[in-house]
Formats: sequence, structure tokens, C-alpha cells
Amino acid sequence: MKQEINGHTLALKVGDITTEESDVIVNAANGSLMGGGGVDGAIHRAAGSKLLEECKQIVKDELDGNHLGTGEAVITNGYHLPASYVIHTVGPVWGGEASEKDQLLINCYQNALTLAHDKKLEHICFPSISTGIYRFPIERAASLAIRTITEFLLQHEQPTHVTMVLFSEDDYAVYAKALEEWG
Repeated sequence: MKQEINGHTLALKVGDITTEESDVIVNAANGSLMGGGGVDGAIHRAAGSKLLEECKQIVKDELDGNHLGTGEAVITNGYHLPASYVIHTVGPVWGGEASEKDQLLINCYQNALTLAHDKKLEHICFPSISTGIYRFPIERAASLAIRTITEFLLQHEQPTHVTMVLFSEDDYAVYAKALEEWG
């Protein structure tokens, strides 16, 4: 499914984000940037050990040995991935104040899109951030993601192509419904 937004394309597909040929893919990272399970682990495995080395350097130099905060984003090289870059963003764990979690998830998408825009990258691929082990309700996450991406595309020249790479047909159906409502 594709939607044209102000001369930009927002597409949905079921697939493996580690195989996407794009300028940049987004990693639903943990704050340590050291890899983990789900999308994070898959991206680290596919990119190879140099990604971990670069992430360690970012934690040491840019984050002063601390974790990347929820909603924040950093960019690294893609190494063995078909994408040139990886944007790492830490999604919120569901629970607590819903409006606070919503804003943190919105920040993930906005900060990733801003990094792509600032580097003049044309094509960015996102997973469904926080809807796996972090248990963010997928219907809510899909609506927030599609709305945030749509609003960004209406206001910026880059990226020109955004793809949501979804894990399953069920996830795709939820995002397709959100795209019909917001697109």
C-alpha cells in the first residue's frame, strides 16, 4: 500500500528491514546501543561487528558513557546492510502515563526523520517501534507513527520516500487502517 503526501511517498510492506535497500533504516534500539533482541539484534547481526564498535564509541564519546534516552536518536553507518545508514532510536516501554508514552513514541519518529532530513537522505525505512517486547499497543502506535510521518512529510523536502517495514500481515493490516485514516 502506498500513499502520496505532498509529493512524497509513504509505503507499507511486510518484510525484513535488514534486507531493505534504502538510504537509512531505523533500529528500534535499546538505550545501551549494544544490540539485543528483535529488530535491534537482527540489525546488529546483519550489519556486523563494526556497527557495535561504532555504537560503543557513540556511547563513550557522545553520551558520556550513558544510555541513549527514550525518544532520542543517533545515526551510524550501515556496514554490511544494504542501507547506507542506521538510525537508532529508543522507543517507550508501555505502561504508566499513556500521553507521556505517546509523546516519547512520536519523538522517536520525529527525531529519526529529522536526522534523515538533515543528512539529505531520500529513503528511510521504519519498523513498528515499541510494539514488540515493549508492548506498546499496535493500533495506538500505528496511528501515532502514520500521523507523525504524514505531518513531517507535509513540512519537509526530505525524505521523499518513507517505508514502514512490518513484521507480519496482521501488523500490516493495522498500519493500513491507520494510513487510510491519516493519509
